[in-house]
Amino acid sequence: MAEIQPDIEYQAHLAEGRFMIQRGIESGAFHFYPRAIEPGTGGALEWVEASGRGTVHSVTVVSCKPPLEPYNVVLVDLAEGPRMMSRIDGIHPAAVRIGMAVSARIVEEDERHAVVFVPEETA
Repeated sequence: MAEIQPDIEYQAHLAEGRFMIQRGIESGAFHFYPRAIEPGTGGALEWVEASGRGTVHSVTVVSCKPPLEPYNVVLVDLAEGPRMMSRIDGIHPAAVRIGMAVSARIVEEDERHAVVFVPEETA
């Protein structure tokens, strides 16, 4: 039996430039972070392309000792329903607001890929 490694599969999709999330085959419910089985039901999951649209649910600005720059940590409610942790690029960290519409971007950092967001007005 093949070993299920949803985190590796997720990274492979990002490396291809595709932001994919999982959906329950029977329930139709979307899920993030990648899992081997659907939470609550134990059902099978399939990969689907996310719209990339979301709304900032919460934001924290992390102040650093100079010369490091401050940065933000956000929770984003994806249009499909799940909530994910990320950051907002393309705007000063203190300008990020709850309720702000954002769009996903895939970036490569430290030899891994990650989903970050930018304000929709700059997308």
